[in-house]
Amino acid sequence: MLKFISFGSGSSGNCYYLGTATDGLIIDIGIGIRTLKKYCREYGIQLNSVKRILITHDHADHIKSVGALSHDCNLPVYATHKVHQGIDQNYCVTKKVSQDHKHELVIGEQVQLGDFKVRPFAVPHDASENVGYELEVEGIVFVVLTDVGSITDDIKQAINRANYLVIEANHDVEMLKNGPYPAYLQQRILSGSGHLSNVSCGEALVENMSEGLKHVWLCHLSEENNHPELARKTVETILRSHGVIPGKDVELEVLKRKTPTGVYEIKDKH
Repeated sequence: MLKFISFGSGSSGNCYYLGTATDGLIIDIGIGIRTLKKYCREYGIQLNSVKRILITHDHADHIKSVGALSHDCNLPVYATHKVHQGIDQNYCVTKKVSQDHKHELVIGEQVQLGDFKVRPFAVPHDASENVGYELEVEGIVFVVLTDVGSITDDIKQAINRANYLVIEANHDVEMLKNGPYPAYLQQRILSGSGHLSNVSCGEALVENMSEGLKHVWLCHLSEENNHPELARKTVETILRSHGVIPGKDVELEVLKRKTPTGVYEIKDKH
């Protein structure tokens, strides 16, 4: 059985846990380490069952506590060479990752890490480098896809292979254009290296999902330019317009920005 928890998803801090009976990993650690430890106690997750940390990119809301968690729990940190460099240079990471805990991944190359086959793939975003993760374990393909500027062929293939998918639905375009953000920030978000809108997320799903996709979690929602129900309804409407019925053909949920989801227990891909 595979267990999944989102401890936080959004610009306030991103952190996901994925674990089997014998192994576990953390994807991004942009929340405080004391907060993470508290959540793990509440949900019965033993931190000593976590064997490694995977990082998507070097923005503070994804890496703030990576050095502290790596040091406190003696955990290796896996990221691409450029992302490791970005972590070293980011002033928000007050405790850096020690050299002996740094492990490099190569985009497109699958590696076996404990129970997990891990394949990072390139995702456009205005970081030093950004990857999504395709994680295969117990015959299940779990994909994490966050901070997405645009949909590439690699991303399409990852969506198509996914049985379980965490995918960004960051903003509603009209809310963004009519909201409080200055023009330069709006342009950054709307650019091909910015963030994925609700509509673009829905379209990416209907154009690329397979019948094997069982559960979708919408992640990294903007607090100012989106709303959980709006994101869900927008994506649901697009899915329904293509004959895909959420709740019947695929489960569709929205991850909370600042609070955990509780534990999802994934028994298999069927």
